[in-house]
Amino acid sequence: MKLLKQPVAECVSFMLIRDGQILLEKRRLDKKGDPGKIAIPGGHIEPGETHQQALVRELKEELNLTAREFIYLCSLYHPTHELQLLHYYVVEQWQGDMQVNEAETMLWKNINDNDGADLQADRIALNEFQRLSR
Repeated sequence: MKLLKQPVAECVSFMLIRDGQILLEKRRLDKKGDPGKIAIPGGHIEPGETHQQALVRELKEELNLTAREFIYLCSLYHPTHELQLLHYYVVEQWQGDMQVNEAETMLWKNINDNDGADLQADRIALNEFQRLSR
């Protein structure tokens, strides 16, 4: 199977949840992967980093926030310009003043709006969050 023969880029995706809403990003048009798409924010795991270290670093780099409480949700493959393995984490507590450093913009969407995210992997992760939250 060709899909599994290509290298896999491991990434973390952080689902910031507040008052029944999730924070999504509109990706900049100059991004190599998924330009202009509405997605759950995240980034690549660097060599030698754990998933949790990458989560903390990426959240700080992209939004200037510090995760205080988070939990692993699931991992899903996402084929874009590379094959990514996205490790989703739910972040329910964080601190800091949010700054948009990487995305075109950030938007809060109803967590139950399955059409809010453009990427299929993100929609599956949102469905899993909803299923486990019942």
